[in-house]
Amino acid sequence: MDNIIFANKEYLWLLLLLIPAIAWYVWRLKKNAASMNISSLSAFKNSPTPWKYYLRHFLFGLRLLVLSGLIIVLARPQSTDKWEDRKIEGVDIVMALDVSGSMLAEDFKPNRIEASKEIGMEFVSSRPDDRMGLVVFAGESYTQCPLTIDHAVLLNLFSEVKSGIIEDGTAIGMGLATAVNRLKDSEAVSKVIILLTDGVNNMGNISPVAASEFAVEYGIRVYTVGVGKNGMAPYPFQTAFGIHYQNVEVKIDEEVLQQIAQSTGGKYFRATDNQSLRDIYAEIDGLEKTQLEVRMYSQPKEEFALIMLIALGLILFEQILRLTILKNTF
Repeated sequence: MDNIIFANKEYLWLLLLLIPAIAWYVWRLKKNAASMNISSLSAFKNSPTPWKYYLRHFLFGLRLLVLSGLIIVLARPQSTDKWEDRKIEGVDIVMALDVSGSMLAEDFKPNRIEASKEIGMEFVSSRPDDRMGLVVFAGESYTQCPLTIDHAVLLNLFSEVKSGIIEDGTAIGMGLATAVNRLKDSEAVSKVIILLTDGVNNMGNISPVAASEFAVEYGIRVYTVGVGKNGMAPYPFQTAFGIHYQNVEVKIDEEVLQQIAQSTGGKYFRATDNQSLRDIYAEIDGLEKTQLEVRMYSQPKEEFALIMLIALGLILFEQILRLTILKNTF
């Protein structure tokens, strides 16, 4: 009972109705009692007491139990756990994803952007205790999802990302600056950006290096990921005769990405296929673990269902007795 609370405890006052109900029952018994005058009780001295005599108040007792149970159901009993100290691992993470046209290259399966989405969503699902957000960039950048602990919402918005939703180009500096802006007011012990791109900065009014300086100022660590195999990659071109593939050169500004990672205390990675990208996320997952001791309290659990079933069972039991073996009992 130490862990039981009542959501509508005011209904418990209805238990006071039991007092007038008992008083009415006693009064009714006295009123209905028959009397007769006899000269002597000696003839009844050794007579056995009928078994119904011992059960004469049983039906009324069942009704009181049913009434009490229904009142308790109205009060909505709930069970809760006690406060407990628990250690969780939590980090604030913003993922900055390049959605430029070059991300349609198919050196990843089915292509770079879809592979990045799939593996990125796996990463989100693997870290339920983190607040996470999503920034997308091409020729410009915007926040697809702000920091949230509701990963279902984040995953839904992640799935809607596709190339062509914003002006084409590769504004790495803008993407990084937008991600920094989402994290700068965070009070988390560890703040992280995972920036994934397959190109060279060629648009935007903020350079990648300048954006990394903002990250340093706010204590944000940046992991940069260059996406694309070495050499050439097949790229789909739309023609009048359908889609045709042509091998295009993979150009990633690894020097700038390495500089961003090094200056912010992060790390640079190169992903050349789906598995290597998955391994990179696994390595970042291992690097970014911050233990936080928090005080947890479980959500109340409704406990009225069992009481309701017992009350309904008692009603049925009372009706059966009243119509059968205790038919003539008050």
